[in-house]
Amino acid sequence: MAVHACARHACAHGLVTIAAVGLLIAASNPTPVTAQSASSAVNRPTAQAVYTEASPVIDGRLDDPAWEAAPILSDFIQNVPLDGRPSTEHTEVRILYDDEALYIGATLHDTNPAGIVPGESRRDADLTDADAFLVLLDTYHDGQNGFVFGTTPAGIEYDGQVTREGQGGGGGGRMQRGSGGGFNINWDGSWDVAVSRDEQGWYAEFRIPFSTLRYPAGGVQSWGLNFSRKIRRKNEESFWAPIPRQFDLNRVSLAGTLQQIDAPARRSLTVTPYVLGSGQRNFLAGTGTEFTADVGGDAKFGLGPNLTLDLTVNTDFAQVEVDDEQINLSRFNLFFPEKRPFFLENAGTFSAGTPQAVELFFSRRIGIEEGREVPIRGGGRLTGRVGGTTVGLLSVQSGELVADDPVSGQRMQEAPANHFSVARALRELPNRSQLGAIVVSRLNTGDTDDYNLTLGMDGRWGIGDALTTSGYLARTVTPGIEGGQVAGSVSASVSTSSWTSNASYRRVEEGFNPEVGFLPRTEYEFRSGMLMYRYRFERNTWLRELRPHVVYREHLDLEGFSESRWLHFDSHVEFENGSFFQLPAVNFTREGLKAPFEISPGIIVPPGTYDNFDWGFVYNTDLSAPLSAEGQIDIGGFYDGFRKGGATTVNGRIGDQFVASLRAQYYDVSLEGGDFNTMLLSLRAAYSFTPRIYLQSLVQYNDQTRTLSSNIRFGWLNTAGTGLFIVYNDLEHTGHLDRTGVPRGPMERNLVVKFTRQMMMGW
Repeated sequence: MAVHACARHACAHGLVTIAAVGLLIAASNPTPVTAQSASSAVNRPTAQAVYTEASPVIDGRLDDPAWEAAPILSDFIQNVPLDGRPSTEHTEVRILYDDEALYIGATLHDTNPAGIVPGESRRDADLTDADAFLVLLDTYHDGQNGFVFGTTPAGIEYDGQVTREGQGGGGGGRMQRGSGGGFNINWDGSWDVAVSRDEQGWYAEFRIPFSTLRYPAGGVQSWGLNFSRKIRRKNEESFWAPIPRQFDLNRVSLAGTLQQIDAPARRSLTVTPYVLGSGQRNFLAGTGTEFTADVGGDAKFGLGPNLTLDLTVNTDFAQVEVDDEQINLSRFNLFFPEKRPFFLENAGTFSAGTPQAVELFFSRRIGIEEGREVPIRGGGRLTGRVGGTTVGLLSVQSGELVADDPVSGQRMQEAPANHFSVARALRELPNRSQLGAIVVSRLNTGDTDDYNLTLGMDGRWGIGDALTTSGYLARTVTPGIEGGQVAGSVSASVSTSSWTSNASYRRVEEGFNPEVGFLPRTEYEFRSGMLMYRYRFERNTWLRELRPHVVYREHLDLEGFSESRWLHFDSHVEFENGSFFQLPAVNFTREGLKAPFEISPGIIVPPGTYDNFDWGFVYNTDLSAPLSAEGQIDIGGFYDGFRKGGATTVNGRIGDQFVASLRAQYYDVSLEGGDFNTMLLSLRAAYSFTPRIYLQSLVQYNDQTRTLSSNIRFGWLNTAGTGLFIVYNDLEHTGHLDRTGVPRGPMERNLVVKFTRQMMMGW
């Protein structure tokens, strides 16, 4: 039996190793793909990088003599509101570099400097409702991937990674939705920016070290380059390399070219240790306050400019923002996004599948068990390029999750220690196309008969500038599970200046079980389609766009029984100041149940097919204003009864330092089996003393669980998201003793103080 178990162990992790080696061998003799391979990249603008020995001081003033040697890049072209027209305000950009870093200086003229909207003074704050200047660097010049650096008149640091031109693995979306998105806002690089303002407008000065970037082996090379400027009071965005209005800065294949940059071939080592002290008390367990101290850290080793090795020991995420509460009126699992920095960096490399539907790898399966933290003992990640192929290897070891049994008081194992491995390769091809493979493994290190494997292949094919097709095929291997254990999807989308349409088909066979992925539904077939027309009012001063559209989605089980159907007719109305409302949306819905479903304690929805009609309304006012509101209303049939309710959020802002929002979500449901209502309240508030010193709070009340939670975080940042963090969490039960056996009063409280510091060296 021991020999059999060891054989299974070798099979599970040997497959990952063999796959990784095979992918690296396949990439050993590539033909590099550049942005010039794409037909859409013809006749893009070019810029010249100028070497300087007198590096400018980063103070946001652009008065250093070195800037005078740099050619001026201007002639920005609007994307919105008037596609193809010159920007209404003049912008000038200069580029320098030395042996250490790339320097970018921007002069952003404004004829009405009093109308500049600074936005929120917080790192990586949303730029939608602020004036902003952004830089895109496609350092491998592959027309698909890149780094984004940006700032606002408030002087914030905004950075992220673009993969697959911002397209998710079949669905797009921001990386905050999981590993499936195509833009990772949670990547934090080490760089500097400073801004200033006067009666002519505002100015931004960037210093981006070469050690922060990844690029081909050193020497004179060309990179993809683009700049974006947002003028919020006009709701205008313009680009140096023009981008049609149906796309955004992430459309890397439409970037211009930065020529003659002599990038150094350097290696670097970054070490980020932390020390942590905490006090916590579990009131339900009846124990006193426990005090703990801990140390750990991460290390990042640049294996030349192409590959990066990340190592982590005794990983801790105490400073990470808590999850937003959600109301669940469905019979399927809710999606909670990844927020932990170690897993978010380069997460796009490991993305495969359909975001929030069939994710072949979902990092929240590591170190979290039913919402509770599982200790991560250590791990490593290797990402970068081998020739023209993007590669990623991830290996993480988790510890046991143990807790005191409330009856016996003995320590009980609630989750075993596991080893997680991922191997990923992506080959970029001409015209926004690529081919990839992934292997994901989980192995119970105490029982080698307990393992899970996921193997998949995926691809994307761009046809011209408008048509993109994508698909994947995956299989899982789990001892004791029968069935085909296969899932696959194909999709296509067309995007022009006036029309947007897409169609997709997905099938999940019996037994498909990606244990280190995300799969809210099992054993189903999915079909969807969408058609939207955009009509722009180019001569109107207050109404910008109408977007009539129709959407169809349906899930069926493998026998053809319709489990869910949604047919949606609607038109969006957008105004010049960013205000928006949805013409009353008409939805024809279906929910099919083969088994009873307990939607609320004691309220059962019997089996049957429920066809209904409902009406929805969505709106927001000008979200850049000091006071704004947004929300939705839903009214209509629901299973065998009726549902009404919605959500409203009121946002407030004082200057660029204080922001707050109050959100209320409420639903009143009447069914034949009984009536119930749900309510969720949340209050967010943040005060930024400087762009790197902040105080944030999130208070949430969930009527479904009768809990009141509070999270207060103080951060004093240094660089790349490191610094001092003080975090306080409190969880209270607000109801009387109910069937869960939880009395009214405090449930958990903890206070954490964490300090982390980044130390870098290069040679």
